[in-house]
Amino acid sequence: MQKQESKRILAVLTDLFFSVKLADAAKRSGLALEFVKDSKEVLEKAREKPALIIIDLNYDAVRPLELISHLKGDPETKSARLIGYVSHVQGELKQQAHEAGCDMVLARSAFSQNIPQIFRRHSGM
Repeated sequence: MQKQESKRILAVLTDLFFSVKLADAAKRSGLALEFVKDSKEVLEKAREKPALIIIDLNYDAVRPLELISHLKGDPETKSARLIGYVSHVQGELKQQAHEAGCDMVLARSAFSQNIPQIFRRHSGM
């Protein structure tokens, strides 16, 4: 008999505040949450078909726009659901993320407010 695994979310960020908030929301939604801090690792883990990949678009070390383009350009990962977040004043970065293939880009405050709903939607609850 196959063991039912929880749906997984990859989070590409370094902010401790958001890490705690995401971990709590994931637990409440029955999702497994994995933090990834390296773009190569994100590309590898995306092949395991996570329910969602969250990207802090200001996390320069992973080159977020390039990462999004790679994920959406690879046949194995192009179906990955990507949500990015930015400061509300970064309209140009938001537009660039959409153009690179990010499915949804939210202002950081809106993302923070809607984490529980976003996780519920991706958990199938």
